[in-house]
Amino acid sequence: MHSVATAPLPVATTVQATAPANHSIWGTSIRFTILTTLLFGLGYPLLVTGIAGFLFPHQASGSLILQNGQVIGSELLAQSFTSDRYFHPRPSAAGNGYDATSSGGSNLAQSNAKLVQRIQGDIDKLTAQNPGKPVPIDLVTTSGSGLDPDITPDAAFYQVARVAKARGLREEQLQQLVQQHIVGRQLGLLGEPRVNVLALNLDLDKLGK
Repeated sequence: MHSVATAPLPVATTVQATAPANHSIWGTSIRFTILTTLLFGLGYPLLVTGIAGFLFPHQASGSLILQNGQVIGSELLAQSFTSDRYFHPRPSAAGNGYDATSSGGSNLAQSNAKLVQRIQGDIDKLTAQNPGKPVPIDLVTTSGSGLDPDITPDAAFYQVARVAKARGLREEQLQQLVQQHIVGRQLGLLGEPRVNVLALNLDLDKLGK
């Protein structure tokens, strides 16, 4: 019998796997938290604040209005004006009214008797001042913040007769003043035409009466 030569079987080689490095999940999380806090909690706000202060210093400082070196208000916050000699802002439910530390609305439903009575009372008062003229809605309703510094041009023109009578001025003169203070839509698209009440009243005082 002929013997059949068989090829030797290959000797298996042993490959030693490299053990993965041990990383602490807690350590990685802590380092990531510190890094993101520095970048987004400190670095980014400081960068944006610096850019805003350089490009828009008035707005970045709170749009404050100065008179004789003293801060008398902000273009962004309504103030209470009750005298007939001044234009009035929208009603406010912020705190006791126009309280910047207690911004908010009344949260009363349209069916709430207290709200209905308050609005109707304001309508009756304004109608007595301008008989036969429809009352602009923003003169009897509050804004969501209670601090809206602006009113509609209609609301400003509606008050011209009262202010003119109280100051002994011609209505045409005050109508021109209101017209000068009408700010149009941003970029011609955003928002609605508006009048800043504080700025309007400051220029009103400059008339000297």
